[in-house]
Amino acid sequence: MIFREVEDRDLVGKARRGDVDAYNTLVSRWDRRVFNYILRLVRNREDAMDLSQEVFLKAYQNLGKLDDPGRFAPWLFRIAHNESFSLLRRQRPDGEELKETASPPSGPHLLPVETSLAVAAALERLSPEQREAVVLKIYQGFKFDEMAEILDCPVSTIKSRLYTALDLLKDTLAPVQLRGAQ
Repeated sequence: MIFREVEDRDLVGKARRGDVDAYNTLVSRWDRRVFNYILRLVRNREDAMDLSQEVFLKAYQNLGKLDDPGRFAPWLFRIAHNESFSLLRRQRPDGEELKETASPPSGPHLLPVETSLAVAAALERLSPEQREAVVLKIYQGFKFDEMAEILDCPVSTIKSRLYTALDLLKDTLAPVQLRGAQ
């Protein structure tokens, strides 16, 4: 855990009492992570920017409903999850399949930019639930119980989604020569 001079729970308490600067500190502490999380879900920068603002506005308006101020991060990411999936539902008619993306570049020696593009393309091939599990665990560093709280499902479901996704990513990102040898 990152050492912080003031903990989230203390800032939440101050913000509940009307300290706008305390809430601004929370926003500046979490805005980049929330934006990146949303961006990986909705895959559109403008939508992610709009949703990030909406998430922090809703969080501020509902701060009094947060039962445990020490659980601010999972609560905030639950709001981000809800807002992101609401947007995705509005954008996708029922029954529409996710678009198949191009295969990621592969090879034994990829440059960092190529690796980043390959990982992004491989993430696109996952289901939204699998992608979200990877983003929460790998990119955001949440624990399984926090992920279960954010996604409102059992830890066993989270683990299943994550491990299935990691297996698919491993297969997708493995160099072509290694895939053929197994």
